[in-house]
Amino acid sequence: MREDLLHFIWKYRKLQLADLQTSNNESVSIIDSGLHNHLSGPDFFNAKVRIDNQLWAGNVEIHLNSSDWYLHRHEKDSNYDSVILHVVWSDDASIYRKDGSEIPTIALKNYISKTLLQSYQELFNKKQKTFINCEKNLDTTDTFVIQNWLERMYFERLESKSAFIFELLERSKNDWEQVLFTLLLKNFGLKINGEAFLSLSNHLEFATIRKLRLETQQLESVFYGMSHLLDDETILDFYYIDLRKEYEYLKRKFNLNNVGVMKPEFFKLRPPNFPTIRLSQIANLYGVHESIFDRIIKSDKIEELYVLFDVSASPYWNDHFTFGKSSKKSTKKLSKSFIDLLIINTILPLKFCYAKHFGNDVNETIVKVITEIASEKNSIISSFKKHSLVSNNAKESQALIQLYNNYCTKNKCLDCAIGSSMLS
Repeated sequence: MREDLLHFIWKYRKLQLADLQTSNNESVSIIDSGLHNHLSGPDFFNAKVRIDNQLWAGNVEIHLNSSDWYLHRHEKDSNYDSVILHVVWSDDASIYRKDGSEIPTIALKNYISKTLLQSYQELFNKKQKTFINCEKNLDTTDTFVIQNWLERMYFERLESKSAFIFELLERSKNDWEQVLFTLLLKNFGLKINGEAFLSLSNHLEFATIRKLRLETQQLESVFYGMSHLLDDETILDFYYIDLRKEYEYLKRKFNLNNVGVMKPEFFKLRPPNFPTIRLSQIANLYGVHESIFDRIIKSDKIEELYVLFDVSASPYWNDHFTFGKSSKKSTKKLSKSFIDLLIINTILPLKFCYAKHFGNDVNETIVKVITEIASEKNSIISSFKKHSLVSNNAKESQALIQLYNNYCTKNKCLDCAIGSSMLS
């Protein structure tokens, strides 16, 4: 028996309500189970129960055993003075308030069906399970329950990304352009170079980007120089030498300092994802388009975003992936799949936060855009598919990632609509 099951039973009244009695044989009627509290203090606030025809309003505390009240030293905590009912699995001790009056107690083991307990045990039985607790029952779960829960999971994922964005906003003193620049750099770096590119953004004020954006080569020189990619004096490539000269001049002009900027990695990356290519692409993005932030906020169609990010690296990179080493000729254009990742991880979270900051609602637009993007492909999505839960678009794949990382892996099945439906 786990305490979270008792919380679930009380919250959703999954107990025998007829002839409900305290351990002292007082009749009990649950009028309102109260508001579930996940922080410190009693487990349920503002509950209403009728005990022997007397209506009580207050808090409810839940334990496995009555004696846990003293084990947790609640008798010394004034936050528990307003507890009107003690709900336990086993009543092994009488509990008293400071004034000496006894707190009524219900022992749930007398009022829970064997079917519910069996379903609970099966859900958390790890034997013969390869992925998640409810994998064997996913194909029989109500589609309506799943779809509604995935909708909630997607917006919960947006909320979780909001914390970082609002932190950037505070750090930049409400400069949304700086926030966008930081997010773009981080996500242009993907998993391997995300932190390195983020460290670059932390050492560059967007005011500098504004001044240099019309001179793409100057902007590239700053990106490369600040990222320690122009430190090799043995490279004699003409473009590399020009960038070094440009950077030395701009470093003095703008008082640039790259101490603390991480050098990006090339190892384990496919050449199109090399930092040389990605930094040139983002430099050209700012060189081609003015007021990128305004265009993003005003766009409500995915086609507009594809047009915005229709940019390539500078011509030098058509036959290079690294400085001084020629390669097969190809235009280093942002691919549709890469743009999709930017929309998922940068653009839509930013639009969500911007609207939230000003008290607006763009949820409908966000859903419209993300449902037009194909589902992501990774091991989590593939595993859900093997167990009959198919992701049809990026909204659903983002929702499944949120579900898996924050509920499935943490055994929070009773906080999940899908898991809890299996105990109905």
